[in-house]
Amino acid sequence: MTATELANQVGVCSVVTLWIALVWRAGSALRLPNQRGLWLTVFAATIAITLFQPKVVAWLAHAGVGTQTVSLSRNLIGVLSAGLVLLFIVDSTRARHQRLTVIAGLVTALGSLLALNLLGDARTTAPAAPQGPATASSVYWLILVVAHLAGDAAAVVVCWPYSLRTADRDLVWSLRLFAMGSVLALVFWTGYLYHLYVPDQDLMPWLSVIISVHGLFRAASLLAPTATALARSMTALRTVWRLWPLWRDLVVAVPQVALADPQRTRLQAVLRPRSSWALQAHRQIIETYDALLELQQYVRPEAYDTAHRQASRTGMRGDRLAAAALAGALGEARRAKLSGAEPSDPCPLPGVERGSQATLLAIAGMWPSPTGPLPAAPGPLRPRRP
Repeated sequence: MTATELANQVGVCSVVTLWIALVWRAGSALRLPNQRGLWLTVFAATIAITLFQPKVVAWLAHAGVGTQTVSLSRNLIGVLSAGLVLLFIVDSTRARHQRLTVIAGLVTALGSLLALNLLGDARTTAPAAPQGPATASSVYWLILVVAHLAGDAAAVVVCWPYSLRTADRDLVWSLRLFAMGSVLALVFWTGYLYHLYVPDQDLMPWLSVIISVHGLFRAASLLAPTATALARSMTALRTVWRLWPLWRDLVVAVPQVALADPQRTRLQAVLRPRSSWALQAHRQIIETYDALLELQQYVRPEAYDTAHRQASRTGMRGDRLAAAALAGALGEARRAKLSGAEPSDPCPLPGVERGSQATLLAIAGMWPSPTGPLPAAPGPLRPRRP
């Protein structure tokens, strides 16, 4: 595969990904002021990157749009994108005078580019390529490159350090991905400026790859909240799936702790949940722990040690051994409760005082106990003497 073919493929992938990200995030991003600026910035950058693709340029030329017009539009929208980056950063400081300065600079830069293009200064020759500049004026290109370098440099300087200080995970990844994309943009515009004065046709495809990968990072920064939300959903789903057998058995024995009866199967609980996976996981954790506390009234003093010895004979060690012992003792208490045994003074099980989610999941991993079913309680438990 040649560098040009690679650039074309990466470019198409970048453009498609950017537009998908924009459409996917449009509804929620435009409603939230703290995300609206990022969405508009990526939107402007997406249009500029789209107009940079050779196939798009060729299609527009076939439709009667001149290459000069496409190039000028791309450059103007690119400068607008750089200005929006600066506004996005300045907005976080809430400094009104800085905002007015950026807006004035942006209007001046756009007006200068239009004026220079109309003057048609041709003191140097533009590279003969569909992606070449709208004009080869040195002043024109200095304005264009400085605008981009200023916006991208500010993004790197501000976004990355701020991502190290915030605790918002969505914001952390959005800022870091945006900053990494800005680093690639800095490399691109530095290389493009070099290409203007030292034309090198072999360099252009690689610059196209860089700006296209930059677009992928922009799309990723926009999709970061979606990705983290999906990750949280998958974590909740895994918790629901792993905890369900233990939760179901315990709430059947202690039904008063459950807000609703368990569904018939674990698969049904996952595919047709009564609430979101996150809420279902939260419910199962709380109800499992509440049932566990209730069942401690049915735990015999020697139950944990007996289950521990039985599990150790299977070769278990460490946390797995402790979880198996807890599962065995809890299973005996559950059977005692279901058999009608009378409760006694609670016999706390070791390691479950704080109701750690990790502890409950470890017990669920050993439920029912791999040491085999323990015998049912022979009769009512006698109240322990104080």
